[in-house]
Amino acid sequence: MTNQTIKLGSGLRQDSDAISAMRAGKFSYSKPNKYWVESSHKRYIPRTEDHVLGIVVDYKAGNFWVDIKGPQIALLPGLAFEGATRRSIPKFEACTLLYLRVVKTNIGMNPELSGTDASGKASVFGPLKDGFMFETSTGLSRMLLSSPTCPVLEALGKKLSFEIATGLNGRVWVNAAAPRSVIIVANAIMNSETLSATQQRIMVEKLLAKISD
Repeated sequence: MTNQTIKLGSGLRQDSDAISAMRAGKFSYSKPNKYWVESSHKRYIPRTEDHVLGIVVDYKAGNFWVDIKGPQIALLPGLAFEGATRRSIPKFEACTLLYLRVVKTNIGMNPELSGTDASGKASVFGPLKDGFMFETSTGLSRMLLSSPTCPVLEALGKKLSFEIATGLNGRVWVNAAAPRSVIIVANAIMNSETLSATQQRIMVEKLLAKISD
């Protein structure tokens, strides 16, 4: 590694030739050369390009105000959706659950959200209907979004058919044709955070065995 430039992410600090951790957590690495400390928090700190699950709390002057579990309520412009115009702003009632992208974060200002990808397309973003939303730590959310697919989701996907949307802000939405599938998936995810890969697979097998009895 002596000839390789490395990138230090959150939780790490370099002093001359020494690198030290600034907080407790899991030492993480992604190719080709980025390292950081992954900490698990209940509170979410918004970052640009994060995908989040937000809950509409208000609508004023063409803008939605959305709770994303951050220090401040986030701003979602009514025009920040594919095809939206001043005459066709989407209508979302309070408590509507939306899958959104963080586009701006400035200290002392409300984060700004969008209902499109970087090219202006709706893509995976928009309202999440039906299903069940539950809250997790931010660390568990990141695990669910990791690549390759984390063991708990891989094991569930082999036996059950379901939809899932995970926000980096510690919210997860699950939907399935059978209500019991939703319950199993949600329980498995919530139980998985402190388990090893092998333990996650065993835990899923036990949950699935209960519904087949």
